[in-house]
Amino acid sequence: MDSAISDATIPEAASPTPPTEYRATEPLRPRQALRSTADNGLKIVIVGGFGVGKTTMVRSVSEIRPLNTEETMTKAGEAVDDTHGIAGKSATTVAFDFGRITLDARNVLYLFGAPGQERFWFLWDRLFSGTLGAVVLVDTRRLADSWYAIDRLEHHGTPFVVACNDFGGPAHTPEQIRAALDLPDGIPLVFCDARSRESSKQVLISLVQHLQTAALSSTRPSRRQSPLSQTPEPTP
Repeated sequence: MDSAISDATIPEAASPTPPTEYRATEPLRPRQALRSTADNGLKIVIVGGFGVGKTTMVRSVSEIRPLNTEETMTKAGEAVDDTHGIAGKSATTVAFDFGRITLDARNVLYLFGAPGQERFWFLWDRLFSGTLGAVVLVDTRRLADSWYAIDRLEHHGTPFVVACNDFGGPAHTPEQIRAALDLPDGIPLVFCDARSRESSKQVLISLVQHLQTAALSSTRPSRRQSPLSQTPEPTP
């Protein structure tokens, strides 16, 4: 599946100059019909704190014009949503984002971007239902905003990777980020630019590779000694 993602025909957009609001600045793509042979849908959820770039990642990597539910932020919302560190943000997701990548003639990957505000966290549990795995998108300037996403994924037993989105903030080593998020060594930690289609695609590939590794580990035979090979104790 990782090779299918890497081979998918997704033209790379030119790297844009960082805009005032952190979003991809590329022309909208025309609608692309789903192949009639596609009969296997695979689901991945992109989750994280408020304003970490989830909508941007879905928009940059999707082969179709994404469905999004962004609305203009208002003064009334400032008393509810924590906008610390994202003062230039003018729109926010109020339900979820949706994108699509065709892997081959039969397999299609569906991408769901979860809303980041605390008041919409109740939607996450439903979005996690039926997903293969998740990407936790992180802004290293606001690491604490990612704790709840990691907690919910661990609660559901959903495999995930952590992707640090490049906002140009102070650099942190992978060890420092792992310590701050209390990440086990088995959870992949990658760095990305959500505005770049190629960079976002590599994040998805790292998740698929993590899923494959986990699947292989769960199917390996147990090393316990077979009862047939055990020497019975002599009868006194």
